[in-house]
Amino acid sequence: MCRIFASQPPEMYACETRSVRLGGHVTSVRLEAAFWAILEEIAESQGMSVPKFLSKLHDEVLDAGAQGHNFASLLRCACLTYVTKIKGRPAAERSLKEEAMRDLAQASA
Repeated sequence: MCRIFASQPPEMYACETRSVRLGGHVTSVRLEAAFWAILEEIAESQGMSVPKFLSKLHDEVLDAGAQGHNFASLLRCACLTYVTKIKGRPAAERSLKEEAMRDLAQASA
């Protein structure tokens, strides 16, 4: 039963640290490579870079009133949400893309 989980290539669960600017401050985020790959996919689907996506997500979380949150944990959960509720579901993917386009239009107005 556990073979599918235990046989993952080690490079997928190796941790990787990246520097990002959040709220005007440079910080580092440490995640497993598999999560970075998903974040790259999400950012691309939103038409932005990973740093820009992380900054936007961070700002939205703060705007929603979540102070003192664990950002790395939030990112892991965002990846799980994407994989379980959006990826491979055309209507959900389209909705996410449309929301990103609306946000971009509002930001440039």
